[in-house]
Amino acid sequence: MTEDHEDPEREEFAHDPVAHAEARAGMTVDDLVAEYGNAGIGATALHEAVDVYAEMIGSDDVTNFFGLAGAMVPAGMRRIVADLIRDGHIDALVTTGANLTHDAIEAIGGKHHHGRDEQPGKSMRDHDEQLRDEEVDRIYNVYLPQEHFALFEDHLRSRVFPECEGTVSIRELTAELGRANAAVNEAEGIDEGAGIAAAASEHDVPIYCPAIQDSVLGLQAWMYSQTSDFSLDALGDMTPLTDLAFDADRAGAMVVGGGVPKNFVLQTMLVAPSAYDFAVQLTMDPPNTGGLSGATLDEARSWGKIEKAGRNASVYADATITLPLVVAAARERVGE
Repeated sequence: MTEDHEDPEREEFAHDPVAHAEARAGMTVDDLVAEYGNAGIGATALHEAVDVYAEMIGSDDVTNFFGLAGAMVPAGMRRIVADLIRDGHIDALVTTGANLTHDAIEAIGGKHHHGRDEQPGKSMRDHDEQLRDEEVDRIYNVYLPQEHFALFEDHLRSRVFPECEGTVSIRELTAELGRANAAVNEAEGIDEGAGIAAAASEHDVPIYCPAIQDSVLGLQAWMYSQTSDFSLDALGDMTPLTDLAFDADRAGAMVVGGGVPKNFVLQTMLVAPSAYDFAVQLTMDPPNTGGLSGATLDEARSWGKIEKAGRNASVYADATITLPLVVAAARERVGE
C-alpha cells in the first residue's frame, strides 16, 4: 500500500485524500451534503454552496439578495422561494416577469401540468403542432393551458393595474400584484398557496423586475398603458435597491440562473461602499463562453462586486435539482 506524502516542493499540493461518499437509509439532507464534501468535482461545489448559504441565512447581520431567473416557478420551485421570504431569509428579490406571471397564475387558480419533452414515434415538431392546436403552451416538460393567460389578463386589468395610477415604479407594481394575488387566493379558497409575490407583499420584501417588458406581465402592462393613465418608471427602483445595499452591515447574494436577475443583483454593489461578503450561484451556463450567466463569482470579485475575502461558491447543474438541496441542507443546519 502506498500513501501520498507531503513534499516541501509541492506548493499547490496538500495531503487531503478523497473519502468516498456514503449514501444510506435514514440520512437527512444535510447528512447527504456532508458526504458530498468527502467527494470531488460537482459534489464538492454543492457542499461549499451549502456552507456559504447556511452562513448567509444564519447570520442576523447579513442582508440577503435573491436572484431568480429561468422558468423556476413553472418547474415547481415556487413554494421554496415563498417560504424563504416568509421565514425572513430574503430581504430583496430580483426576478423575471415570467416568474411573476406564472406565480400569479397559480395564485388565482391556474395550474401547470406535467408534460413530455418528446413523444415516442412522433417528431418534436408534430408534438408541438398538436399542442398548438390544443391551445397548450410547453415549457420543456411542463404544460400550461392558454386559458390561464386570459384569467391572468383579467386579474391584472380588474385588480392590479387600476390600483397603479400614473407613473409607478416596478417595485410598486409587483407589491400591488402580490396584494391582489393574496386577496383572490383567500377569497376563492384556492388550494395552492398565494405564492411568491403575495409572501413578499405580506412581509414587505421588495420585488424588483428590471426586465419586466420581457414577459406576458410586461406585455399586459404595455397594452394597458396605451389606453390608461399608467406607466412604469424603469429607474424608480434603483435608489431603494442601492440604499439597501449601501446600508447593509454584511450582504449575501443567492443567484439562481443568470441573465438580468443575476447582473442586477451583483451590479448593485458597484455603487455601495463595500461588496458582497457571501455569494452562491446555481447555473448550467459554462464560464468559458464569456457570458454573464455562466461567469464565475471569482470573476465578479475582479469587478468589486464581491469582497476580496468574501466566501462564494458556484454549482454548475440544473437549479431545479440543486436549489432544493442547498436550501434544505442550509435550513436544516441553521435550524430554520
